[in-house]
Amino acid sequence: MPVIDGLVVVDKAAGWTSHDVVAKCRGIFGQKRVGHAGTLDPGATGVLLVGLGRVTRLLRYPGALPKTYVGDVVLGTETSTLDNEGDVTATHDMSAVTLDDVRAASVRFVGDIEQVPPMVSAVKVGGRRLHELARAGEEVEREPRPVTVYELEVGDGPEPGVFSMTVTCSAGTYVRVLAADLGQALGGGAHLRNLRRTAVGEFSVGEARSVEALSVDDVLPPVDAMRGYSRVEVEPGVGNEVGHGKVLAPGALGVEGDGPWAVVDADGDLLAVYEPYDEARVKPAVVIASA
Repeated sequence: MPVIDGLVVVDKAAGWTSHDVVAKCRGIFGQKRVGHAGTLDPGATGVLLVGLGRVTRLLRYPGALPKTYVGDVVLGTETSTLDNEGDVTATHDMSAVTLDDVRAASVRFVGDIEQVPPMVSAVKVGGRRLHELARAGEEVEREPRPVTVYELEVGDGPEPGVFSMTVTCSAGTYVRVLAADLGQALGGGAHLRNLRRTAVGEFSVGEARSVEALSVDDVLPPVDAMRGYSRVEVEPGVGNEVGHGKVLAPGALGVEGDGPWAVVDADGDLLAVYEPYDEARVKPAVVIASA
């Protein structure tokens, strides 16, 4: 079977790690070169982008796009993992908290904020991943990280003390930290449950497929990995230079601004992704076309 270069939009089920999905896709598509963009926790569901072949080199671009999540904020109970997978570490009587209270408190978490990564995460401190330290019973100081919450909507949940939350945020945002911090802002504590990623940039859960249902027919072309980024079409002469990875003047590509730019041929096939190089030139970050 020839190597497939493309992207698949997976609707990850609960209980699967992102690595499990990659391993399953290696078997489905019969190739080793498979990767994913934007890890989802095992308990979370929803959109996971999986790259095949040369598209694995493009995954940093869709991985950097804003993401949308839905989930439930459970007030009154804190857990070791900040979600319903962990052990209960504290309880609070928050029965008097109303939807208006939660909405008023949520306003402070919209915009540019800082988050402390949870101990149960893949962030590295001192060369070791936090979840490895947590399993060993260690807790270490973590530096706050800047993230952006573009939208945060709160509504009534399925039961008293539980509120639904819809969040659109920058890459690197921990929604379970958002839920825990919201609980603290309300004078108690909280954890997150039923987290579902409904979109990554322009990739929505509506086009996602369960990993068990995936087939070659579900593979999107490499250019789809650059949805949400500027696209420029070049004529064959320039396309040949692009295929050879040439550093070019912006005018040669017909681009301006900060990039990156998806460079395509007349058929709309992706040739390369270019980024700024210096004040007068742009360079290929990834070349997909064969020279």
